[in-house]
Amino acid sequence: MRKKMSTRYLVQGAMIAAVYVALTKIFEPISFGMSGAVQCRVSELLTVLPIFTPAAVPGLFVGCLLGNLLAGGAAAVDIIFGSLTTLLAAFCTYKLRKNWLLAVLPPIILNGLIVGGYLPAVYGIDIPVWLSMAYVAAGQVISCGVCGLIFAKLISKTPVFKETALG
Repeated sequence: MRKKMSTRYLVQGAMIAAVYVALTKIFEPISFGMSGAVQCRVSELLTVLPIFTPAAVPGLFVGCLLGNLLAGGAAAVDIIFGSLTTLLAAFCTYKLRKNWLLAVLPPIILNGLIVGGYLPAVYGIDIPVWLSMAYVAAGQVISCGVCGLIFAKLISKTPVFKETALG
């Protein structure tokens, strides 16, 4: 990941960020949840992309940051810490890229623990923290685990990703 930043790297990261923002906005009602804690971000299926390119790490961070900023009513704590959680999860996914099943775990676990941990306090949701964590993790299992792995399998067969797919 310490390669010199090329135009290809920047373009890949920017495209990933743009698609993340677009998916977050298109699916905004479920991206941010009906009650705050119950959410399933379709855009999180992109969290498998660090398996294929290190440019996905900053791309996912910027996409999440912009998606959170553009969401009406998102709290500053959620914008900052949700985006930083995505950055950390993307980096961990990149490090675990040789094993796809392990690579999808960081976004599920980290978002469940970190984001699920602060949602009740930040948004005044009257549920236990453990339940909030479970709700966020469940949404991540759907978007990252199930949809993300299907997405990874599909794109790994395309000429662009075939040469970089490590799974």
